[in-house]
Amino acid sequence: MKSVKKLVIFDMDGTLVDSSITIVNAINYVRSKLSLAPLTKEVILTKVNDPELNPALFFYETEEFSSQQEEWFSEYYTNNHEKELQLYDGIEELLKELKERGYSLAVATNAYRGSTLESLSHLKILEFFSSIACYDDVGRGKPAPDMLEKNLKDTNVKAEEAIFVGDSERDLMAANSLNMDYIMINWGFSDYEDAIHSIDKLKEKILEL
Repeated sequence: MKSVKKLVIFDMDGTLVDSSITIVNAINYVRSKLSLAPLTKEVILTKVNDPELNPALFFYETEEFSSQQEEWFSEYYTNNHEKELQLYDGIEELLKELKERGYSLAVATNAYRGSTLESLSHLKILEFFSSIACYDDVGRGKPAPDMLEKNLKDTNVKAEEAIFVGDSERDLMAANSLNMDYIMINWGFSDYEDAIHSIDKLKEKILEL
């Protein structure tokens, strides 16, 4: 018997929020502080969700992110997110409809909590979410399932009662670790041919599961 879906979890960057400019500029801002040459937008957006690489090593040439690097990234994000971030078209309407239909909503993002709350507040969608799980809330970022587990615990929902919506291989791997239904979209940083291409199709798919 199919479980009734109670919770829809969303990745943030590239799924809810077009943050591509901010992410590229913030990473290059940190690189400038480390005397590293800037990377192109295409390279950053291709590699930022690659589950095979160590992002600290690739972007900053260090084995792990330092508190100083995090501070510089957050500094750029805080100072520029209001003019650079925007919701993808139709996202706010989708969230409203899902809430009206009785779904709980959550966010699972590899971003830090401070910048996540700034982003969602600025875009006026923070109030839609019953749970927000960020990189610094859990032991491991995606593709580990820790964030999704936090979302499930916060909302008292089982994995089979949830759907995860994301735009990357990292998101897919996190959902698969919990046998959670997953929907791949491709209006963000990814380019999966078999992914969902529009908000209307995404809504249809969520309601089908």
